[in-house]
Amino acid sequence: MSIEKVNEAVAKIRESYKEQPTIGLILGSGLGVLADEIVNPVKLSYDKVPHFPVSTVEGHAGQFVFGELQNKQAVAMQGRFHFYEGYSMQDVTFPVRVMKELGVEILVVTNAAGGVNELYKAGDLMLISDHINFTGTSPLIGKNDNHFGPRFPDMSDAYQLSLRETARKIASQLNIPIQEGVYAGFSGPTYETPAEIRMMRTLGADAVGMSTVPEVIIANHAGMRVLGISCITNMAAGI
Repeated sequence: MSIEKVNEAVAKIRESYKEQPTIGLILGSGLGVLADEIVNPVKLSYDKVPHFPVSTVEGHAGQFVFGELQNKQAVAMQGRFHFYEGYSMQDVTFPVRVMKELGVEILVVTNAAGGVNELYKAGDLMLISDHINFTGTSPLIGKNDNHFGPRFPDMSDAYQLSLRETARKIASQLNIPIQEGVYAGFSGPTYETPAEIRMMRTLGADAVGMSTVPEVIIANHAGMRVLGISCITNMAAGI
């Protein structure tokens, strides 16, 4: 991934939206409606942005929404890209690079996930405390560009504790029950077998899905603070 491609995408976006967003949101399957909370929205389809992939998954609108969220400049992605769609890891994570160059400091990633923890139920929200990368690859494989980040980024606080504490406090104030656990990321597109789910549970996973992990790796590489939230839409195979 070259800085030139990122800059071309940023330049095109700034033709439509001049403000500098500091909050970025990646909205997963069925969660795009959260962008409706953005005030004075400016929408920009992904296909208008140079070098951007196109969402092919149902429930992903495939557009940016820029505007104000709780008096802060924000950008939301209604729809993300997945490794299983045939895109490279660099394509999947290209939007995170672009958001960083736009000025985003805090990235909120959401996803629809299967429950692995037997105490969970469909409809639960789970703050992601950590992840396990089962995709078999990394978006950082290859030559490192020091402009983007260090060769060996620290992942010990990938989902920042202070942001999770704030999220728990707000959830409590709003009487919203919330879980907290480890997200296991697979490449897909097949769902996991019961044996794989048993393995994940043994290894400490609480939820499983096919996204998020590559984006969070790149966000940490870029020095962004990350909050991750999974919506448990179903219980995983064998649970």
